[in-house]
Amino acid sequence: MNQTVIVLDFGGQYSQLIARRIREAKVYCEVLPWKTPLDTIREKQPIGIVLSGGPASVYAEGAPTADPALFSLRIPVLGICYGCQLMVQLLGGWVSPAQTDGGREYGRTLTRYDGESPLAASLPAEATSWMSHGDFVKILPKGFSVFAVTEHCPAAGFGDPERRLYGLQFHPEVRHTEYGQQILKNFLYEICGAAGDWSMAGFAEKAVRDIREQVGDGRVLLALSGGVDSSVASVLLSRAVGRRLTCVYVDHGFMRKNESETVSRYFSSLDMDFRMVDARQRFLKALAGVAEPEAKRHIIGAEFINVFSEQAQALGSIEYLAQGTIYPDVIESGQAGGAVIKSHHNVGGLPEKIGFKGILEPLRILFKDEVRALGRELGVPEEIVSRQPFPGPGLAIRVIGEVTAEKLETVREADAVFREVIASHGLAGQIDQYFAALTDMRTVGVMGDARTYSRTVALRAVCTEDFMTADFARIPWEVLAEASGRIINEVSGVNRVVYDISSKPPATVELE
Repeated sequence: MNQTVIVLDFGGQYSQLIARRIREAKVYCEVLPWKTPLDTIREKQPIGIVLSGGPASVYAEGAPTADPALFSLRIPVLGICYGCQLMVQLLGGWVSPAQTDGGREYGRTLTRYDGESPLAASLPAEATSWMSHGDFVKILPKGFSVFAVTEHCPAAGFGDPERRLYGLQFHPEVRHTEYGQQILKNFLYEICGAAGDWSMAGFAEKAVRDIREQVGDGRVLLALSGGVDSSVASVLLSRAVGRRLTCVYVDHGFMRKNESETVSRYFSSLDMDFRMVDARQRFLKALAGVAEPEAKRHIIGAEFINVFSEQAQALGSIEYLAQGTIYPDVIESGQAGGAVIKSHHNVGGLPEKIGFKGILEPLRILFKDEVRALGRELGVPEEIVSRQPFPGPGLAIRVIGEVTAEKLETVREADAVFREVIASHGLAGQIDQYFAALTDMRTVGVMGDARTYSRTVALRAVCTEDFMTADFARIPWEVLAEASGRIINEVSGVNRVVYDISSKPPATVELE
């Protein structure tokens, strides 16, 4: 069993990023909602607890809070931004609004450190930190002392070494904070006593054992999309149960250009029971007249289960359905206790009754980059491991509004052109995800001296480390111009192309 650090999520936009940084330091970490009972936290036997940031003010009515007994568990606690203010509030200090007392800071901020604190060990006397707060700590609780300050924040970092309680007003998990990862490592190794026992090799070994224990002599049906997640899951499952695994690829008609053919060709060449099901017409029929994206996801999720159930019945005695669900899917679907951002077809989009003895999700606790690392550990080819992410519902959620065969063909061709242009300019390896979406907007244009009233294609490209946060890619104008010109000239029914420059948050990576 790996040592565990718990991140209590108070609604901060960087909560999942904290978990990623901790895992990068080779310590396993879970994100739990702030309402998690103290007994549940204690049962997980964490070596440390991190209180995340959040948008509320700790003194506001109804603000997220924690059981004060949390600080008496003799477990190290690190509060970040809202988390540090909550610690102060609950232990008898004073948090003040910036509107009346100053202390408001946003963005890069020069921070001065006192290296005597174990949390600031190996840090220079001055460095830049990333601030984002409208309240600040004015009076510390008894037993705390300051080890970091800024021009406007008298308690940017503070701690009570005896109780191993620490607070940071800034965000060490954000790359903009210099030495932020070192600060987290100091907390993990110097204060929590971490052993650094989290690795993909260790995860793979444990996952195989867990699958064998759960499945026994049973047979498994894997919903294979051909993407990174399900492909890695297929190799892991194959290692665990061998030929008792059947991989079924459902062509729902929402794949990118030539993708179904590529998936079929690759997996048919492997030593596994691979089957391809043509379900294009049934999925299109199920989505007829449906425009709302959440409804689409639920319909697609239910239809997937129907197809897999039918395949299981045809094969006979299939007890388990396996999926390539990963941690961001779980978090965004609200399954980790947070808000539902969107129901991923393999999580929140599943119907209550599935017709299988159980569901296997061997990658459920991994972030995307960890899945890639696991794939390399298992020997999955780099062309598969490095493949760009593609959502399970496919182009159905990249068509805004009702899905039709005509719209699918339009977005499929536009997407193919965009990807071709990006690759031709050598940008494919610099952008983590890029695609075309078909908006539900028609606009007036002029083509060949004639008036047109045609559709608008939106291009989306983002750079990200874990897909929990993302920034739009700064694609050169000449590349965007080439993509726009080719799409308008080569794709029928399109007279306008726009580029989405939204970050995540507040947007999501997908444009739906």
